[in-house]
Order: sequence, then structure tokens, then C-alpha cells
Amino acid sequence: MNNILVTGGAGFIGSHFILQFHDRYKNYRIINLDKLTYAADLTNLDKITKSKRYCFLKGDITDYDYVAKIYEEFKPKGTINFAAESHVDNSIINPRSFVETNVLGTQVLLECAKKIGDDKHRFVQVSTDEVYGSLPLTGKFTEQSQLAPNSPYSASKAAADLLVNSYNRTFGLETLITRCTNNFGPHQHFEKLIPKIIKNFLTGQPVPIYGNGTHIRDWIYVAEHCDAIEKVYLKGTSGEVYNIGANSEMSNIEVAHYICELLNTSSSLIHYVKDRAGHDFRYALDASKIRKELGWKPKNNFKKYLEKTINWYKSKINTTLCLNFPESV
Repeated sequence: MNNILVTGGAGFIGSHFILQFHDRYKNYRIINLDKLTYAADLTNLDKITKSKRYCFLKGDITDYDYVAKIYEEFKPKGTINFAAESHVDNSIINPRSFVETNVLGTQVLLECAKKIGDDKHRFVQVSTDEVYGSLPLTGKFTEQSQLAPNSPYSASKAAADLLVNSYNRTFGLETLITRCTNNFGPHQHFEKLIPKIIKNFLTGQPVPIYGNGTHIRDWIYVAEHCDAIEKVYLKGTSGEVYNIGANSEMSNIEVAHYICELLNTSSSLIHYVKDRAGHDFRYALDASKIRKELGWKPKNNFKKYLEKTINWYKSKINTTLCLNFPESV
């Protein structure tokens, strides 16, 4: 039985990955290390809590002594690092927590992975397209594009990526970096754009959109992102970066109107609010490398996946998940 350490596995993307990986690979035991911050939800993993191939550990990836004991005890064959502070608005309010978790926490994981002495240990850093900075209306970022982050969040992720690369070049640790576009799907926290819009439409609250709503993002369904990470972990080339995108670009206001249409409700709830400081205009990735080298490609069915996401939130909207979050999205 191979052990694999998944950090941040109680979060949105991490929990989807764990459920998928657990179902597909019977020769792996998944060690889920999560601090259980406000955005985590262990109930996402209820269906496997009694599985002998799953183990949950509560802890902080910045706690070197605790993390080192985990590596010593379980000697994982691989690490997939989802653990991160990820909400840009929060990084503007409290940049330090992002540096501590995203930079120091990643360095702790890398050091512990290096010290277990397994030259076949594979370390996957789950990063973001935001490390590349902002694009105009045309063009896409490739894996060779210069890093030019504009928010404390994206700067902390870029710094972590550089640390990952340094452990590959300096110490020979097998590392891989994935950079993905905006995710959506069931279980995502209400602070994020699509869940926020859905919740506010369903509860009759104002739907706030930053600036003039023309900021553009490429949207990928979370399960398809997890498929890509799985392929990178199993088949990717050590030392490489893989962009993950779905070619489903939409402006924020288009997303809001699309959700409004699917809910068959009034768009009068949409209103514009003061733009976020340093708000990147557009993200778009050239994901041809992962398609050619690893055979991954998304189904690009945005409408189908958005309908599925809306239906999930409609079923949960009257539960304790529906909390009052900041107006800005």
C-alpha cells in the first residue's frame, strides 16, 4: 500500500481530489492533513471517513515538528499540496497569513519531503494562473511566461512555486507544479464568485460585481481540474510546470447574467461595487502542453457543469452553509 499525503484535503478542490483518487486507486492510502480553517469542511469527505485507505490529521503545514513526524511515520510516496490561503480579498486585508501558509508552509513540506530520503517521492504544488499577472483582451500565458503577480495572494503563490523549483534543482526532489484557471463546482465556499452569485440570487440579496464587471476569467469544473492533477502526479515529468485551462472565458458580468438566466430570476439584483485594489483584468492559459504530453483535456461543458453546481447549492441553501459573507466578489 502506497501512502500519499494530501494537504488542504478538507478544502474545496482538495476534497474533490481525495474522493476521486480514493475511488480510482485502491493501492493508495490517503493521508489528509488540514488545519480546518473557515473554508474547510470535513463533511465533504463523509463517505470515506471509515475507509482503511483514508486517514485525517488536523494540523498546520507551518508546524515543522508536527509535519516532520507525519513524514517519518507514514513515509508517503508523494505529496500533493492544496493547502493555501486563497481568497484575494483576504490577502489584501491580512497579507501576512498568506505568506505564512503559502510560502513558509510550502517550504516546510518540501524540507520534510526531502529529509525522508526517498528519491522517488513526488511533490505536486497546486498553484494558480494568477502568478503570471494580468492579460489584455488577447494572448495567453504559457509555462515559460514571466511571473508577475499583482496581489499578496498571487505573490505568495509565486514565491512558493519558486521554492518548489529550487528544491528540484538544488536537492533533486521530484517536483511538479500545476497552474490552473478559476475553479467552480459543488462545495465551494460562498466567498468565491459563482457560489456568492448563486446564493444571493436564491436568497434575494444584492449581487455585487466589482468595477464594471468586464474582468475575464477562464472557468474550469473542479472535477476536470482534479483529473489533470492526477495525470500530473502519475505521469508528469519532474521539474516541469503544467498549465491547466478549459478555454471557457467569460466576464464576471456574463457569469452573473448566465446564472440569473439558469435560475429564471430577475437581473435587477445585480449591482456594481467599487473595484478591488490591483484587480487583474484577464487570465488565460495555453494548456497545450498537458494535452500533448499527458493526454488530458477538458470536456468544456460549462453550461452543464454550472447547472449541476446551481442544483447542488439550491439543495444546500437553507443549511448552515449559507452564512453572511462580505459583499465583495
